[in-house]
Amino acid sequence: MVDLKNKVSRLAGKGERSVIREILKLLDKGDIISFAGGLPSPESFPVEDIRKMCDKVLSEDGTSVLQYGATEGDKVLCQQLADYNNKKNFNITAKNVLPTASSQQALDIVGRMFLDKGDNIIMGLPSYLGAINAFKAFEPNIIGVKLDEKGLSATLMEKALIELEAKGQKAKFIYMVPDFQNPAGITMPKERRLEILALAKKYDLLIIEDSPYCEIRFSGEAQPTFYSLDDSGRVLNLGTFSKILAPGFRLGWIISSEEILDCAIVVKQTMDLCTSPFVQRVVGRYMQEGLLEPNIEKTVASYKQKAEAMLQSFEKFMPEGVSWTTPEGGLFLFLNLPAHLDAEKLMTIAVRDYKVAFVPGVVFHCDGSGKNTLRMNFSYESVEAIRKGVQRLAEAIKASL
Repeated sequence: MVDLKNKVSRLAGKGERSVIREILKLLDKGDIISFAGGLPSPESFPVEDIRKMCDKVLSEDGTSVLQYGATEGDKVLCQQLADYNNKKNFNITAKNVLPTASSQQALDIVGRMFLDKGDNIIMGLPSYLGAINAFKAFEPNIIGVKLDEKGLSATLMEKALIELEAKGQKAKFIYMVPDFQNPAGITMPKERRLEILALAKKYDLLIIEDSPYCEIRFSGEAQPTFYSLDDSGRVLNLGTFSKILAPGFRLGWIISSEEILDCAIVVKQTMDLCTSPFVQRVVGRYMQEGLLEPNIEKTVASYKQKAEAMLQSFEKFMPEGVSWTTPEGGLFLFLNLPAHLDAEKLMTIAVRDYKVAFVPGVVFHCDGSGKNTLRMNFSYESVEAIRKGVQRLAEAIKASL
């Protein structure tokens, strides 16, 4: 056998398996209720509509969409995404849109564009694990800023920026999921967004606005995006069809200035040359036919019911000392356990003895904190399974206490 120790690159050697993907492997047994993955409900997938759209695209454009395509993306999809986001006051054209192979590729592109070893970046405590892992590959210094009830704290962020300045350093960018944050489920209000945007201008930072769940709002008032509030060209807005249509398409996008996208296109050409032209055209035509928004409405109604079932079950079953966030949309919420409990140890007990799974919150904290927290997904399981699973989890917590 070949000894790989001295052959793999430093980048590959530093990589770690996704904690969430490893947890999901446990669920093949079939008897475990899972709140672990960020999986959309299979009931939200418009299978018949997609089948019809695939037939239509192959009939009308088969030879062209089965060929290589431009890195810049399919013209139909880019125009549809521009039109769709202009309803949110983006004021963009198709030239401001770059389709990607999922938003995870978009995060990788961001890292490749902006990060060198030792660069400083700012993320929330907690933050999306996929972003932490994508950026870690480039060996930056990740500065964690705690979240409060309004999201990433502007006060603590400025304190961190001042400390960097005192050392003669700056940060490259701030990464945020401002709507129904993964994992905490918190939505940042407009006034906090304006505070952070002002800090970005003051300290010359880029803003990476990751918005995979923005459309999945089932209560409260929609907040303006960072992209729509910005007038300085410093925001990259990342989106995906994984949560609003189907993750199997592996289709996302970056929206930003043409200058930034020119750089992103060069980076993407070293990765995959182009995102699948066939998939892009199918989704573009799906949007053209006016099918996306009705499907989102159906998905939102379902997730609202499931989130309410989970919150009601928490109230009914959770022991004293456990608290949680109350999301206005998205797929997740966050639990805080009593300080002395370790969610990783609890997970072992919960999966083994109570047949229920979640993700320990420590993996979402770039500094290793959050050991007494955990993330819960409410989109995948049925309402009945949610109630049963929360009861099981509560019993596991009580046993640990």
